[in-house]
Amino acid sequence: MDRRVFMKSGALAMVTMGLSPSFLRRTAYGADLANGAALLGASRGKTLICLFQRGAADALNVVVPHGEAAYYRLRPNIAIPRPTLATGPAGAIDLDGFFGLHPSLAPLKPLWDQGILAPVHAVGSPSATRSHFDAQDYMETGTPDNKGTRDGWLNRYLAVKGTCEAGCVHDGKESPFRAVAMTQQTPRMLEGPAPTIAMNSLDEFSVRAAGPAAERLEALYRTGTADVVHAAGGEMFEAVKILKAANPQKYQPQNSASYPASQFGGRLKQIAQLIKSDVGLEVAFADVGGWDTHVNQGASTGQLAGRLDDFARSIAALVADLGDRMADVTIMTMSEFGRTVRQNGNGGTDHGHASALFVIGGDVKGKKVYGKWPGLEPEQLYEGRDLALTTDFRSVFSEVAAKHLGATKLETVFPGFDGRGRLGIL
Repeated sequence: MDRRVFMKSGALAMVTMGLSPSFLRRTAYGADLANGAALLGASRGKTLICLFQRGAADALNVVVPHGEAAYYRLRPNIAIPRPTLATGPAGAIDLDGFFGLHPSLAPLKPLWDQGILAPVHAVGSPSATRSHFDAQDYMETGTPDNKGTRDGWLNRYLAVKGTCEAGCVHDGKESPFRAVAMTQQTPRMLEGPAPTIAMNSLDEFSVRAAGPAAERLEALYRTGTADVVHAAGGEMFEAVKILKAANPQKYQPQNSASYPASQFGGRLKQIAQLIKSDVGLEVAFADVGGWDTHVNQGASTGQLAGRLDDFARSIAALVADLGDRMADVTIMTMSEFGRTVRQNGNGGTDHGHASALFVIGGDVKGKKVYGKWPGLEPEQLYEGRDLALTTDFRSVFSEVAAKHLGATKLETVFPGFDGRGRLGIL
């Protein structure tokens, strides 16, 4: 393996593969993989797509409690109007007579009507932190208030379960594309001993090893242990050959799916491509920022509305593009915490507590807003200012992992969590 090739970072798009030499030896599929033949024999299995809204999305203007009088008292300028005829398209899109969607989330309403969309309200981390960094870390590791956790909950799931149907190709070997993050760096959720890939895009795919794996492989190269290093290099670049066989540049979405021309839309489009290429994708991850709306948040229009428009159109396009494959796919959104119930003096909201998320998929028991509603009257607020938490995010995450992916040993995937409080979404 050429050292210069190994160390090249590929500045615009890099892939981080948490690989060890033993894993690399396991993934030697054979000569047919080099020409993409293995793609034709890949088995289909369940896929989970996790979408992280970084910055703390405002749950109350995403899933709007339009039946709550206090919501309008506390947000005189940024509340979403009730879904009455008088407000027209500016009003909330009614779901059940009490909750509604922000009008920019209109592309998700057909998913509700089809029964494959389940919002969860007043959900989040039991941690009291209002630090973005800490809250995201706790949600991705699955261990609130424990800063010592080194791996992410999705990586623990992969490590505990081992090779599964969705992570295999026709010869029974594990696919290097079992877990993929469409991000520049490996997210905390996927950090750990199980091998994962992170990339900016499919058509700018270059490879490097990262962290301890890179140091070990480079040390082996320097000492001349060429048999391991050469094998490792050849097998890492098989991943590149797989994507070349998938031909990203010529991909055409199906079912009239129209992805926004945004980074988030592009990432979801490429996740759809990986799923439909049958490369063994079991877990996919993407994130999108811009949710920290301290100033000029807006109501039916404005900053938050624009972000939600891209978010909803991207997800709706992904669902349409996958078509009947959604029977085997679950999409789960999340944000580290919510925002204050009261609007601030800058026309925005500050860091809060409980939030809202969406679960979408063929297995989902949709057309229902899940979670116990705590109310927004002064005595019902968390610390007198925030939406109170009634559902631990681990209740939702563990249910999706168990019911959709077939996860076992949940006490290892979510250490310290007793598993209570599941909502029956799946």
